[in-house]
Amino acid sequence: MKVHYLEIVSLDIDAVCSAYEAANGIRFGSADASLGGARTSILPDGGIVGVRGPLSEAEQPVVRPYWLVEDIEIAVAEVLSQGARLAHPPLEIPGKGRFAIYILESVEHGLWQL
Repeated sequence: MKVHYLEIVSLDIDAVCSAYEAANGIRFGSADASLGGARTSILPDGGIVGVRGPLSEAEQPVVRPYWLVEDIEIAVAEVLSQGARLAHPPLEIPGKGRFAIYILESVEHGLWQL
């Protein structure tokens, strides 16, 4: 079990990136349009941290882990059977894999398939 992508939606992207860089000795790159404009940093274990602003007025700041899964369709079915609500169905990001977002007990979670 591994978090492949840790997404942080913030109103102050630069402040979050600067704090993470100072505390953890990592560096964030420039905005990646395929990830909603997230500035990303690749961690030593291959995981990715991305910090971006809200994509709409309705989106609130959130920290959302995306768990790496073998089969996203099966994983989505399993979390839905546990009472989760699907917030975003599986979607391909060219060159990056597929993701989905679900909400369980008012907490947002993600799934990622390479």
